[in-house]
Amino acid sequence: MNILCIGGGPAGLYFALLMKQRHPAHRVVVVERNRPFDTFGWGVVLSDQTLDNLRRADAPSARLIGDAFNHWDDIEVFFKGRSVRSTGHGFCGIGRKHLLNILQDRCMALGVELVFETDVTDDQALAAQYGADLVIASDGLNSRIRNRYASAYQPDVDLRQCRFVWLGTRKTFDAFTFAFEQTEHGWFQAHAYKFNEDTSTFIVEAPESVWKAHGLDTLSQEDSIAFCERLFARYLEGHQLISNASHLRGAAIWIRFPRVVCKTWVHRETIGGRQVPIVLMGDAAHTAHFSIGSGTKLALEDAIDLADEFDTGHDMDTVLQGYEARRSVEVLKIQNAARNSTEWFENVTRYSGMQIEQFAYSLLTRSQRISHENLRLRDARWLEGYEGWLAGGPPVLPMLTPFRVRDVALKNRIVVSPMATYSAVNGVPQDFHLVHLGARALGGAALVMVEMTSPDAQGRITPGCPGLWNDEQQAAFARIVEFVHGQSSAKIGLQLGHSGPKGSTQLGWETTDEPLVAPGGHADAAPNWPLLAASAVAYGEQNQTPRAMSLDDMQRVKQAFVEATRRAAAAGFDWLELHCAHGYLLSSFITPLTNQRTDEFGGSLENRCRYPLEVFRAMREAWPAHLPMSVRISAHDWAPGGHTADDAVAVARLFKAAGCDMIDVSSGQTTRAAQPVYGRMYQTPFADRIRNEAGIQTIAVGAISEADHANSIIAAGRADLCAIARPHLADPAWTLHEAARLESRAVQWPRQYLSGRDQLYREISRQKQLAALASPPPSATKSVANPEET
Repeated sequence: MNILCIGGGPAGLYFALLMKQRHPAHRVVVVERNRPFDTFGWGVVLSDQTLDNLRRADAPSARLIGDAFNHWDDIEVFFKGRSVRSTGHGFCGIGRKHLLNILQDRCMALGVELVFETDVTDDQALAAQYGADLVIASDGLNSRIRNRYASAYQPDVDLRQCRFVWLGTRKTFDAFTFAFEQTEHGWFQAHAYKFNEDTSTFIVEAPESVWKAHGLDTLSQEDSIAFCERLFARYLEGHQLISNASHLRGAAIWIRFPRVVCKTWVHRETIGGRQVPIVLMGDAAHTAHFSIGSGTKLALEDAIDLADEFDTGHDMDTVLQGYEARRSVEVLKIQNAARNSTEWFENVTRYSGMQIEQFAYSLLTRSQRISHENLRLRDARWLEGYEGWLAGGPPVLPMLTPFRVRDVALKNRIVVSPMATYSAVNGVPQDFHLVHLGARALGGAALVMVEMTSPDAQGRITPGCPGLWNDEQQAAFARIVEFVHGQSSAKIGLQLGHSGPKGSTQLGWETTDEPLVAPGGHADAAPNWPLLAASAVAYGEQNQTPRAMSLDDMQRVKQAFVEATRRAAAAGFDWLELHCAHGYLLSSFITPLTNQRTDEFGGSLENRCRYPLEVFRAMREAWPAHLPMSVRISAHDWAPGGHTADDAVAVARLFKAAGCDMIDVSSGQTTRAAQPVYGRMYQTPFADRIRNEAGIQTIAVGAISEADHANSIIAAGRADLCAIARPHLADPAWTLHEAARLESRAVQWPRQYLSGRDQLYREISRQKQLAALASPPPSATKSVANPEET
């Protein structure tokens, strides 16, 4: 096979040497526009894990790269005149030029043809010249090939908000250093690390608005570098900052990072009468922000993956399909983490009110890939010190620290999220609800929330959803509250909400969100009830079109919420939440996708929130002043023209001004056109932003499935409580079991916050965990499982 790599960066060179090493009969050519020793970067960073991957792929080059690496374990954060240092992080730094030279030498030793100083303007002509069977487009961030076939690759390029400049210095740092300096216009930050014996990379970054406020967009290269030297003088200790981009003039050395995502990575062109695949690799296919140091890592791992796939012996189409399928997923994981990291650095002001202890923890866990227990593996002593600082005493797992809202004291930070169970009869909770909620109250969580409960019969989502509009329903709830208060140390809350345009639908185990059908499947004969919404906009093609609420409707429903609030107080609930999310009635007012009103309740965000705020204020007045109220919102509609995170912060501020204590931060489900970007803790960044920008306490919810997640969220100040849903369905004692699992290697549960029953259950959980740790693996024993245990 004839392979042509256009672009002699890490991706092109590494793929070339791997293919030549494994298939010596191939002709492999790399064409690069620069000279062999040209480079316009400084050092690059790779993790220990990436270096292990290189050793497995090509030991000789990995050995040379490893020998050239400067290895360090520490990260040091400087903020507001203080510093925090932690260890165990495992980084390697190497000069970009040195890395390329090692790869070039290895290519030549294997017989790869390297062609320098050739600027490729026509990839098809070059492919024809070399008789290429495969073209690798490894021509970097500003890929001409990607741009030429943009209609095929469908690239999405997002220019981020910060300006940064990539510099060097002779000051050598003995840790990966993050330095933050506040100016009269905002924050600048430096990312600095040593990559050889006498040189460090020094990246300076700031939001574009701050950068412009200082006039850096008008300064010469020399003057802007001098500005950075003055700003970071305390860290440079007299050393100068150096640029190796002399070909750029003025502000051109400051760039905005482009996040690149391509829908497809493989395109075919007819060249010389044959279909030749042109395959994106490295920065041509994707980018990840430098703050997680993964650009070079991704490029090298692209090369390894495609080379490995060719080793399978499959045909070209299968090989390329497998490469794109696997790598696009791996890249998406990195890019999601990089997005979180990028946004953290774009919004340093958001976290500037923190003390350095929490600021540094937030920085270290900003990507959500590094968790609390991962930090314990890296530096247990530092983490236990931080846990003690956070708890104000002996170290305690963050999720087990107590929390107080108004007069309600929660024993820890875990909430059983409200989850629809479709088991009420005529709105009346049944024995099922007593067992379901009671079991979870005994399971260690601090607060158990009842599923969305309607203030009237028409506000139910399904016929199986609970309500609170009559005495029978109130008495049934009071029975559950009495059990929780009498038999556990948990608190119990009620979520009130009206289904609006999403009502009169089937039970959750039937066809979700679809209208009721009569026996035999006839929708026309089904007992559907009329729907209300902000505007006459149906949730879906099969759903009823709701009636736009009149002022009389609004007054009547508001009064129903008030009456349900009074009943909730009479039933003894500790907490009340108003549901303004997920496309239900009040959500239909807030999102512009469903609010088409032209009166004072439509148009601007303030107008769209007017009715939900009226309802909330009326409920707050009826709810006891010493008890807390929260509001659940959809922080993002995940659909064009819909609500965004910016809107969510504004909505949170409005509810805060109305007397709301906490925002329960969910997202989506307001339109069937939504396309959420899922992932672990995927909604937590919204909670983080609302908490630290709007200045209101938040509840994080969504794909939080481990104690490790909850500990990271609480410790970083991204939210104040964590609502756990599905894990509590699988395990009512999730909190106790997770805490017991971590206790075996971490800090202790604060006993003063446990009832006697809690302590008994906790001890049972702990003993089971210790027994499991002490037991031999299944393969080492022939004993039959105890039927009682089973």
